[in-house]
Amino acid sequence: MSGTPDQADVVIRGARIAVDVGTVRVGLASSDPDGLIATPVATLARATSKKGHLPTDIAQVVREVQERRVGVVYVGLPVHMSGAEGSASDAARAYAVQLAQAVAPVPVRLVDERMSTVSAHHALQASGRSGRRHRQVVDQAAAVVILQSALDAERASGRRPGERVEPAQHAPVARGGAAGDARTTVE
Repeated sequence: MSGTPDQADVVIRGARIAVDVGTVRVGLASSDPDGLIATPVATLARATSKKGHLPTDIAQVVREVQERRVGVVYVGLPVHMSGAEGSASDAARAYAVQLAQAVAPVPVRLVDERMSTVSAHHALQASGRSGRRHRQVVDQAAAVVILQSALDAERASGRRPGERVEPAQHAPVARGGAAGDARTTVE
């Protein structure tokens, strides 16, 4: 290895989007073109795809990527506090592969999202939102936490954080399979 960053890892100017993947909802957050601050965008209902069609949530993320001229999409990878991955990680990896296929050539990267939802709940409670009212926006808030963490890591290292997701040749299976089935490469 030469020690120089891969071209895909170099931080260039442009908006970024983060996606918090849940089983019921998907939270979206976006940054300014300089990557200084993350802001909430939307909470989307998770949808299933019909053969040959993108799920509506992924189609909406694609529209956001195009409209905002996004340079990279960060997808939160839920891992246990120990760092081990579980079924939620498998689902996020499968979603990221499907999203990478849909937004190519824009890169998609998986980033550790440990504690993002907990942090989002605490922030919403501190702002005075009731538990019932913050259910509607907690996924957006978690996406903001994921994105702000990625932006901070970019500034600290000068490189894109996380693992690059390679688009699959065929649509991935939504659940199951080994972690390697997600076709990611660690940078």
